[in-house]
Amino acid sequence: MVEINYEDTENLDEEELIKKVVDCVLKEENINKNLDVYITLTNNENIRKINAEHRNIDKATDVLSFPMFNRDEIDSLHTKDDTEDILGDIIISVEKVREQAEEYGHSFERELSYLVTHGMLHLLGYDHMIEEEKVVMRKREEEILGVLDIRR
Repeated sequence: MVEINYEDTENLDEEELIKKVVDCVLKEENINKNLDVYITLTNNENIRKINAEHRNIDKATDVLSFPMFNRDEIDSLHTKDDTEDILGDIIISVEKVREQAEEYGHSFERELSYLVTHGMLHLLGYDHMIEEEKVVMRKREEEILGVLDIRR
C-alpha cells in the first residue's frame, strides 16, 4: 500500500504515477512481501527542517528516505509472506521537483518518478555515498525508469 500525504504543498494529479513507480520498483527488485510505503510531499522549508534534524544538513534537499529495515534484513523481503509490514517513509520537496525538472530540461513527471525511484531504492538498502555504490544505484534507477518508459 502506498499512502501519499501533503504537508504545506498543493495536491498533485500524479498520485497514480507515484503508486505505479513504487509498484514497479518493488516488482523489479523482486520484493514479495506486502509492504506499506508512506510518501509525504512537501515544500523546501519543511524538507530543510527535516534534513537539519535528521542529517545535520541545514539546507533543502529533493528527497529523504527513512527505511524501516536494515541492509541485512532486506533479503527477507524477497520471501513471499502475507503479513504486512512498513518499508519506510519518503519525503519529497515538490518545489525541488519543479526546480530540477526545469534545470535538467525534462518534465515534472519524469523528475518526480526519478525521486520516487531514488527514495524507494534507499528504502531497499541502496546508497550512493561511495562511488561503487553510486554507480550501481544510478544504473538501477535508469533501468527502472526504462521499464516504466519514462525518459529524459
